[in-house]
Amino acid sequence: MTSFPRIILAGLSGGAGKTFVSAGLARAFSRRGLSARPFKKGPDYIDAAWLSLAARATACNLDPFLLKREVMAALFQEKASGADISIIEGNRGLFDGKDVQGTCSTAELARQLDAPVVLVLDATKMTRTAAAIVAGCRAFEPGLNLAGVILNRTAGERHRNILTQCIEDLAGVPVLGALPKSSENPIPERHMGLVSDQEFAGREEALDAMAATVERWVDVDRVLRLAQAASAPASVAPVPWPSPELSGLGGAEGPVIGYVHDAALWFYYPENLEALERAGARLERLSLLSSADWPEIHGLYLGGGFPETQAAGLSANTAVRGRVRALAQAGLPIYAECGGFMYLCASLSLEDGAHELAGVFPFSTRLCPRPQGLGYVEALVRAENPFHPLGAKITGHEFHYSACMEPGASADPSALAPALALEMLRGRGMMNGCDGLVRGGTFAAYTHIHALGTPHWAPNFVRAAQEYRDR
Repeated sequence: MTSFPRIILAGLSGGAGKTFVSAGLARAFSRRGLSARPFKKGPDYIDAAWLSLAARATACNLDPFLLKREVMAALFQEKASGADISIIEGNRGLFDGKDVQGTCSTAELARQLDAPVVLVLDATKMTRTAAAIVAGCRAFEPGLNLAGVILNRTAGERHRNILTQCIEDLAGVPVLGALPKSSENPIPERHMGLVSDQEFAGREEALDAMAATVERWVDVDRVLRLAQAASAPASVAPVPWPSPELSGLGGAEGPVIGYVHDAALWFYYPENLEALERAGARLERLSLLSSADWPEIHGLYLGGGFPETQAAGLSANTAVRGRVRALAQAGLPIYAECGGFMYLCASLSLEDGAHELAGVFPFSTRLCPRPQGLGYVEALVRAENPFHPLGAKITGHEFHYSACMEPGASADPSALAPALALEMLRGRGMMNGCDGLVRGGTFAAYTHIHALGTPHWAPNFVRAAQEYRDR
């Protein structure tokens, strides 16, 4: 029976230092020649990208809201197979979920995976109280294996010694390391969290520095032994990936679906791309910022990202803007999420003014100083589209600082054809409790979905692309 060595790094809240420790450990193990498989709990693209770089292996997202229990267990075992250690970074506080009961929390994920938890504790200006916090976390919910603590932002050797003695003697949980205060974060932050790895030239040096800090102040060998001591999980059925037959392809060569992956748009769950391939598509990586020609495509996937940081370049590339608009008018199946939706609008307004974009939809977006949508999403499909069947209930998440603005009175009435396909049961969406603009073969929403939590999506996308190719 495969053991799947694993740990979950959790915190008391966001900003505790989970990402620093998780990425530092992943890079430290990688530098030792061990295969560290990174996972990120929750709907998160940015931290997952940094974990992938740190471990030199693609990170996988695990979330009890987006995925059914049996699917999540199967996905973990498939992606963790053969790794020396799996490092799972939690999100928010250890017990924080989507409701009072803590549903979908990091603690729930730990129980479902039967994984030992290491608590990353910001110890700023505390000593004995830290033991009370750790003891409370250890006893708060049944079935949680709080196996260790890594202290963060400690003031000095005396502070570290007192903290360690208090926690181990009074709370009965071993301290695996204690990081000192740092004058600056090696990875800069901005409005949506850490800066994109694609926009930070010093990423490798930063990750190596994080690994060196973790290796100096954390007992890395002890962390590995803790992960290896995790009990072997029960075997599960394989991941229910889609097949070409579900897309109606049979033995035919699949259609080509282009997906934009550049500095503007790069928020994709790897499983979404894998699901499209397993459903029979051939994928082509594209850019909205490059002037290079595109190959023939039969579908287009525009993920989320940071169009606001690349707005000038996106606007200046008039050839690609016109190409996307023409493809949409020709009926090409286009699926856009958040940043991709913003690109399909007429313009994006920033502090320096409005930047013209693709103009597939007559709407515009405006960047705001605070989040306009944040958290888990549930929605009902109320309008026909190529991707989601009528009446389906979909789950996902949203995180956007932009707001959608309806067309003004001067807009061309003949252009106001799109319908809003999603009725929001949870979450904000675009406007008036709705999300998901639809026009022809194009669907664009703030909502991000996970292909294994919305199993109809990939086969429907591939089928629509195949029908477009046949036309």
